[in-house]
Amino acid sequence: MCGIVGAVARREVAAILLEGLKRLEYRGYDSAGVAIIDNSDKIKFNKQAGKVEILEQSVQSTPMLGHTGIAHTRWATHGKPSQANAHPHLSNNELALVHNGIIENHEELRDYLIGKGYEFLSETDTEVIAHLINENLKTKENLLQAVKDSVNQLEGAFGLAVIHRKEPDKIIAARSGSPLVLGLGLGENFLASDQLALRQVTDRFVYLEEGDIAEITPDSYKIWEANGQSIKRPTERIKESAEAADKGQYRHFMLKEIYEQPDVVKNTLRGRINPAGIIEETMGIGAQAVFDRIESVQIVACGTSFHAGTVAKYWIEGLANVPCRVEVASEFRYRKFVVPKNKLLVTISQSGETADTLAALRMAKQLGYAATMTICNVAQSSLVRESDLALMTNAGPEIGVASTKAFTTQLVALLLLTVAIGRRHGMEDGLEKDIVEALHTLPQLMQETLDLDRSIYQVAEQFADKHHALFLGRGVQYPVAMEGALKLKEISYIHAESYPAGELKHGPLALVDDDMPVVAVAPNDELLEKLKSNLEEVQARGGQLFVFADKDSGFVDETGVTVINVPHVADVIAPIIYTLPLQLLSYHVAVLKGTDVDQPRNLAKSVTVE
Repeated sequence: MCGIVGAVARREVAAILLEGLKRLEYRGYDSAGVAIIDNSDKIKFNKQAGKVEILEQSVQSTPMLGHTGIAHTRWATHGKPSQANAHPHLSNNELALVHNGIIENHEELRDYLIGKGYEFLSETDTEVIAHLINENLKTKENLLQAVKDSVNQLEGAFGLAVIHRKEPDKIIAARSGSPLVLGLGLGENFLASDQLALRQVTDRFVYLEEGDIAEITPDSYKIWEANGQSIKRPTERIKESAEAADKGQYRHFMLKEIYEQPDVVKNTLRGRINPAGIIEETMGIGAQAVFDRIESVQIVACGTSFHAGTVAKYWIEGLANVPCRVEVASEFRYRKFVVPKNKLLVTISQSGETADTLAALRMAKQLGYAATMTICNVAQSSLVRESDLALMTNAGPEIGVASTKAFTTQLVALLLLTVAIGRRHGMEDGLEKDIVEALHTLPQLMQETLDLDRSIYQVAEQFADKHHALFLGRGVQYPVAMEGALKLKEISYIHAESYPAGELKHGPLALVDDDMPVVAVAPNDELLEKLKSNLEEVQARGGQLFVFADKDSGFVDETGVTVINVPHVADVIAPIIYTLPLQLLSYHVAVLKGTDVDQPRNLAKSVTVE
């Protein structure tokens, strides 16, 4: 979602701030801006609707010189995308502020501040914070105290960075529900909503915790907890190469990340399996004791991660013999429910900062769950830090907004979890060995599936002028169909829906005609014959079928039916394999339609507000 970058240094910071914004473009945004305290202790600002490139060109034509500054990419919530609504927001040309999150009591604060004589120039909730801090500064001795007072008056979620012309070598930051990280240098320190924004200037980071307020200068930083107590947070050195944020030979990040999947799955598995089975010790300190007492599982996630959880439900109940519920986090956190004894809460999130999922975790800690575990890709994220156990997917940075490698590595991690739980609940003899053998073959089978790219491109050419599509699957392949439909709608803007194939007669069949492409996933499993019968119903009504089928399934090309043969795979890993051609299909359709593949409209990579 929105991105924050800040720098306070003994050198010019404009280029650092703009580079940081470029590195956050993957998160999704519609405007960008920068504010810098110049050498005369005046605040200079520049903000533009549209891409960071537009802002950069404007700054180059009118240079901004100064050693302290903040910058922002905005994803519109309150107020349309516009120059006026872009951040930073100023108050009386003395204070500038950038903000991630949503302030729920902004209307009453706005009325209060209008009564104090403040003029509002935007439609945003953020401008309220800038004026509120400026108002509180009238009765406080410094900017830090004014920010501390102001955040106590705010309701909602926020990550804030504030500068004031009368304290020119200082940034004040505050975190509540929206991530912030400090980057440490020599004679310079930095702030961002994502460490990736700062990898060009440092590899040392301090992660702010919920409720923290920080004061940052070129030579030092201080952090206070929500209760006002000063605290030291650990410094972490990040070894991961910044080159992961480079597209390399690929046209888009999404395509690069699709093709990285055989290698990143190896990373997910590395050190976690051996010929005899899985190695539970790699799932966290105390994991074995947790699994010993678990009798049921609750999975909570959003979007693509919810689809991964839905696949896992089939595994956990069908293989491990343990009851499992899966819910969308934004619904889970707002309903009443009963927590059975010895239930494990599993959250799934690529970023580890998904607002609804994080809120669900915090709520669950008060409700009697036996333990909490997260499946996550970011080791320093809030979900990882706040969960009892964390199973890292090790997928590396995922830049494309439409998730690909995060999804398949989540599935691999969830399959490992399934085996760990199943060991204690009568999993069939020999099944763990079969699963491990299948996992060993997975990277090679993924590569063979990606080699179907040219055939999938030819299928995509038949989608480019369509407005609707239907995705079908049965059993564990139904959530794979859900994920395929989501990918197509996310990046090509084609309306796509998914259904269990057996539900065709209960409504979706009414949509089928020769202008509605119907995509089916058809591994050679126990439901294949049922699926074939369902697809005959589509053929009988003139539907255009595109079947991703096991090469031994018996499907053949014929009038109205296009078959893409997928390598034969073990049933347990079929959901992972059949995901790949659907990713490639959505990618090629989007390219043919000319949409913004990596940054689709209206979407953000990390949804850090409700």
